[in-house]
Amino acid sequence: MAIVEVKVPQLSESVAEATLLQWKKKVGDAVAVDEILIDVETDKVVLEVPAPSAGVIVEIIEPDGSTVAADQRIARIDTEAVAGASEPIAPVVAAMAAAAVPAAAAPVSASMAGVAMPAAAKLMADK
Repeated sequence: MAIVEVKVPQLSESVAEATLLQWKKKVGDAVAVDEILIDVETDKVVLEVPAPSAGVIVEIIEPDGSTVAADQRIARIDTEAVAGASEPIAPVVAAMAAAAVPAAAAPVSASMAGVAMPAAAKLMADK
């Protein structure tokens, strides 16, 4: 398990603290490298905090609205984890996927003949 810390970016010289706005991800969500996790607002600017590496968020240390300082740790990412991976759920998901395949494999006509778009269906129903 390789843990990478997410820290508040360097703030300008005259700014001592910032406020965390709203997290765009939650614990257990997968993130890609440089994906924006949260915005940090100072009295001068709003900064985006990108993910330092790909992985799964395992801990959010500072919640929305927290006041933070530059270089303060705000979250942790596990670079070796898989989002939503769980042993008991995996067989159930596989069974559901296998059951859905025959229904999805039914031949589907490439034309949309006989199918009205919602706006057209309403117009036809009104007439």
